[in-house]
Amino acid sequence: MAHTIPLKTPLDDTGLPRRQDAAPSAPATSPIDTSRFNHPHFLGTSPGKRDGWVVYSFAPFTGLEDRPRLPEAACRELPLGWQDWCSLSRQYEVAEIVWSHARLRRQAKPLLHRAAPLWHAWTTARDRLIATFEQFWDTGDGQWRAQLLRLTDAERAAAQAAHEWDAVAAQLAQVAADQIGVAGWEEELALTVVAKEIGYDASDWEICHVDDYTSPLPQYRIVRDGVDHWDRATPLAARAAQLIEAQRERLREVARLAGDPADRASA
Repeated sequence: MAHTIPLKTPLDDTGLPRRQDAAPSAPATSPIDTSRFNHPHFLGTSPGKRDGWVVYSFAPFTGLEDRPRLPEAACRELPLGWQDWCSLSRQYEVAEIVWSHARLRRQAKPLLHRAAPLWHAWTTARDRLIATFEQFWDTGDGQWRAQLLRLTDAERAAAQAAHEWDAVAAQLAQVAADQIGVAGWEEELALTVVAKEIGYDASDWEICHVDDYTSPLPQYRIVRDGVDHWDRATPLAARAAQLIEAQRERLREVARLAGDPADRASA
């Protein structure tokens, strides 16, 4: 099925963008046939739903093609006027957008299939960690150490799940950034849209900006014994560490209030 995309700059009746700084008018000349420089996937144009807008149609892209580029031969071989350059450059601009969407789908879909069970593993481990901590409310003194062992198991599972999620989220963030780098923010294809196309609700998945997964990693804050401590980690790993540290700090506080040895609250 052909891919279509509207040109988001309205055109006037000459086919030029409506801009106050448009090129000055020139004597009318016979139009130059630039069709041999069309992109191979280009099918044609049609009027858009809004007055003065144009829809560009292309044969389907796989995303494996080279990035669409206006041929250098067009610069060398045709004495193109401003209008001809505008038409061709707009065509290739839209081709880049459509191609970037196809490439994102090709790259993201296998990653999304990998991500779905990892996000489930994280939410399961997170919920288990929270539930295990809450069980301290009903844990007698004689069972304190056993409950601490259960908590440390839950901590390790949550930390590992967060680390594994961040690994695939970093790859998804990169392919998303690559698509925006080609098409711009206005033509972003959201990963949630691609996920929905293959049957996943990714609306609550934590996929941050690509910079949050690269070195140097952003700092996150932990308060320990009333003092700020700063560490570095990828986003979900940092959140898991903050949750674990908050729980441990609460246990240390309880141990201090009860006058218990410090190792009782250690994990």
